Amino acid sequence: MTSKEFSRMRPSRVAAAAAIAMLAVAGAADAAAIRVNPGFDGTAVPRNDDSFVGPVGLGFSIDFYGVPRSTAFVNNNGNITFDQGLSTFTPFNLTSTARQIIAPFFADVDTRSAGEPVRYGQDTVDGRPAFGVNWIDVDYFSSSTAHTNRNSFQLVLIDRSDINPGDFDFEFNYDQIQWETGQASGGNSSGRGGSSARAGFSNGTGDPGTAFELAGSAINGAFLDGGPNALISNRLNSNVDGRYVFRVRNGRVEIPEPGSLALLGLGLAGLGLARRRKAS
Repeated sequence: MTSKEFSRMRPSRVAAAAAIAMLAVAGAADAAAIRVNPGFDGTAVPRNDDSFVGPVGLGFSIDFYGVPRSTAFVNNNGNITFDQGLSTFTPFNLTSTARQIIAPFFADVDTRSAGEPVRYGQDTVDGRPAFGVNWIDVDYFSSSTAHTNRNSFQLVLIDRSDINPGDFDFEFNYDQIQWETGQASGGNSSGRGGSSARAGFSNGTGDPGTAFELAGSAINGAFLDGGPNALISNRLNSNVDGRYVFRVRNGRVEIPEPGSLALLGLGLAGLGLARRRKAS
């Protein structure tokens, strides 16, 4: 429908059309952020604390700040790296690190005794080769069946060589964030407080414009469900709450403008609509 056609509608029909549009937007926001592609569950990382696997094949080549990569290390503690595995459990500042890292939720994941192991593998997204890592229903240090808090989040790399060789997108997808810190990083028995999780990426040089952290990184309570920067309630370059899409073109990540996440996080609040996310 064109804007002219809309303007000619009777008021009652205009109201009805607006209501339908609002419902359509609401339906998009209600979509699940985590992708359920079977290939992303293809291989399980053995239950561990602070370990990693790799290098494992991505299934395609990416250009990450001028360095071609076709493999990565899958680290238990909520991130992938490219040059070597990472066992560090207390999150460090991603904007000043010397490591090439992509981290949807850098914190002390412990899968030894409770929750589910980390899984990864290759699949496709919208017909394009993709590589995903699932941290679904993961526990924190020191893993225990007595813990009631669990996190579910995902990293997906998507080949965009249809634009330029080496171009790709990566997604941070979140369904549930109930803990933020392992007990060895100052967290309490509920996995809260202390040195809280960080989320973002770095090319490992510390140069301006080559690293980024989501607002709320290292702030107690910020990323948790219901927190001021709740990861499940915001979005970036996406119409799905809990999905943050980063575009990498000609080797560089297109870093979002300050405040863009906050604006997107308003979602449907301005329409007076509310929803509840279902725990995984």
